Amino acid sequence: MSLIAVARIVKPRALKGEMVADILTDFPERFAELAHVTAVMPDGSEKELTLEGHWFQSGRVVLKIEGVDSVEEAEGLRNTDICIDESEAVQLDDDEYYDWQLEGCEIVGGDNRTIGRVREVMRTGGTEILVVDGEKEYLIPFAASICVEVDIEKKTIRIDPPEGLLDL
Repeated sequence: MSLIAVARIVKPRALKGEMVADILTDFPERFAELAHVTAVMPDGSEKELTLEGHWFQSGRVVLKIEGVDSVEEAEGLRNTDICIDESEAVQLDDDEYYDWQLEGCEIVGGDNRTIGRVREVMRTGGTEILVVDGEKEYLIPFAASICVEVDIEKKTIRIDPPEGLLDL
């Protein structure tokens, strides 16, 4: 089972065990459908949780979890990722990908030379940038004209970089 983080608990809120969490999904409306989630604790251990409720406040989500009824219990979940199973991810169009699908992909040049692996997807307000670890760190725009073939199953992205891109 592969898990996808949809929120990260950052602090307790109020006295009844409510928790403020950063939203890690592009689809915050999905919290309305969530009842059971997996908590991945900072030490890597996992725990099944039941959401009693949620609401949005100041760009974050406030979560109420069954059995967490005090500030002390909520504090114990600080820095915990709230996750769903990969199979529950919102389906995207064929030419759209989640960051976690692109991370770890091998970048292959037109000459079948391996450039490196995607470490992260950087959002700059425009075209996403693939941060690739190879002989050095490469910054490759995730544009159809450059990333000409994406195969999520094989975890490969074939690129046709403009002259000089890999020299930067």
